[in-house]
This record gives sequence, C-alpha cells and structure tokens, in this order.
Amino acid sequence: MRAGLTTPAALCLIAGLSGCAEAGAGTTAAFQPSYDGIETRLLDGDLVNFHVTMRGARGREDVDRYAECAAAQYTLIRGYGFARHLRTNLTEEGGVWRGDAIYTISAALPRGLKTIDAEVVAANCAENGIPMV
Repeated sequence: MRAGLTTPAALCLIAGLSGCAEAGAGTTAAFQPSYDGIETRLLDGDLVNFHVTMRGARGREDVDRYAECAAAQYTLIRGYGFARHLRTNLTEEGGVWRGDAIYTISAALPRGLKTIDAEVVAANCAENGIPMV
C-alpha cells in the first residue's frame, strides 16, 4: 500500500522539478560582449589614461575588467610589471558602455589596494578572450 501512495507522489515531484529545469534553462542569455576599442594616452611619466568602449556588458565589472586588461598589457609593453588603478568613470547609453580609467605603471609593486601584477592579469585576459592594447 505504501508503495502505491509514494509512486504517484514521486512522479509528480519529478515532473514538477523537470518543468522547473526546462523553464529556467532558456531564461539566461549567454554573455557575448563586443569589445569595441581601446585608446591609450600617456598623461605624465607613469600616469596612463585608458578609454574603452564595449557593448553587451553585464555591468560596471565587465567594463572595469576590459580597462584593467588594457592597462596590464600596456604596462608590459612599457617594460614594467605592475599597475595601480586610480579611478574609472563610466557611462552607458543605448547599450554602449564607455570607461575612462587612469592607472599608474611601475617596475615595483606600488602601494595601494588596487594594484595588479601585469603578467598575471594579461594572461588571465588572454585566457578569457578579452582584448588588450
């Protein structure tokens, strides 16, 4: 008797969970950003300005990451190993994100909380398909 009661309940439970899985499967769109350009400006000695433009960003973090990748590669190109993030200003209009970031670059690890090891960051960016300078 007990098996007879459990089986229909189990089938309902399985059917219900299956429906939830199918409903949730199509609701998340894949992240497919368009990295539309990097402009680099040396402001003064070790102070560098990066302007990045992208579409399809999920938010601030994606644009920040794009600018960080540009900074990492630029740092390596200049023969340095480290960079420190100073600030990033962001705008978004019609799905187009623009970031205006400033970094200092240096041979030694700079003071501060927002420092990056350029080799490590550049390797991570390459692995994740994020373009660099």
